[in-house]
Amino acid sequence: MRALPEGLQNHLDGGVTTLCHCWRLRLRSGDVLGFTDHDRDVVFDGVTHEAAAGFTASEMESAVGFAVDNMTAAGALSSERLSAARLQAGDFDHAQIEVWRVNWQQVSQRVLLRAGHLGEVSHGPAGFSAELRGPAHLLGQVRGRLYHHGCDAVVGDGRCGVDLSDPAFCGQAHVMAQRGACGVVISGLENFATDWFTRGTLECVTGAQAGRVFEVKRHRQEAGLGLCELWHAPDPALAAGDVVMLRAGCDRQFATCCAKFANAVNFRGFPHMPGNDFVMASAQAAGRYDGQSLNR
Repeated sequence: MRALPEGLQNHLDGGVTTLCHCWRLRLRSGDVLGFTDHDRDVVFDGVTHEAAAGFTASEMESAVGFAVDNMTAAGALSSERLSAARLQAGDFDHAQIEVWRVNWQQVSQRVLLRAGHLGEVSHGPAGFSAELRGPAHLLGQVRGRLYHHGCDAVVGDGRCGVDLSDPAFCGQAHVMAQRGACGVVISGLENFATDWFTRGTLECVTGAQAGRVFEVKRHRQEAGLGLCELWHAPDPALAAGDVVMLRAGCDRQFATCCAKFANAVNFRGFPHMPGNDFVMASAQAAGRYDGQSLNR
C-alpha cells in the first residue's frame, strides 16, 4: 500500500479535493518538460507543468512480479514544446517520465504515482498518444553482446573505431528539392557510389531543421544527383538550398567492414560461426553414409 504525505491524506479525507495529474519528462538531451491536465500551469520543484489542452491519462495497470506496468497519456498538440515535428524527430523517445498526483491549490501536497520511460509514441495531425512503461520493461530487453554473424557496434562509435569525419565517409551537400514525404534530392556528393550513405545519417546544417539528424533508409545516384530516402519525413520539409551533412552507413556485415571501411580488426560480430546449414549438412552426410552401409 502506498503511504501518502500527511497533508495530502488530510486533503483526501476532507471529501472535497482539488487534484490534478502532472507529467514530468527528462529528455535524452537533458531538457526537462512538464505538463498537466489542470486548466492552469502548476509549478513545483522549479518545473512549470504546462496546462496542455485535452491532456488526459488512462487507467494505470500494475502487477505483482516482473510484468510490465503501463498506462497511456493522450492529448492535443497545443504546446510549442510538444509538437508533431519533435515527436516525429524522436526527441521524446525513451524519455524518463514521472507521473504525480498534485493538489494544485497546495502543490506541496503531492505523491509520485509512477516513474519509468516513454514507450511507443503515435501521433496524428492534431493529437498524440504515448505509452508510459514502468522500470520492469527494461528486464525484457537484451543486455550485453549477442553471439551472431552481424556486428553489434554502431558505425563510428568507440567500439567500431571508424572516423566518420574522414572525407572518405562523409560530405556536405545542398538540398535541391524534397521528393514526396521522405525523399530528398541533393547535389555535391556525386563522387560517392550508390548505397554509400544507406543506413547512415543526414544531419541538417542550415534551414528550419538545423541540428536535426535523420536516418537514411536508402541512398542512390540518379542523373548526376543524389537521392536519399529517409525513414521519417522532415516536418517542416527541407527547402532548396539547405545544407546537409551525410555520413556513411553500414549493414554490419564482415564483408562490408573489410571492403568499405578496412576495419576488420574492430569487427564486433562472429562471421565464421557455424550455422544451421553446417549442422544439417553433417546430419545429412551421416544419414547418407548409414544408408550406404545398410545397402551393403
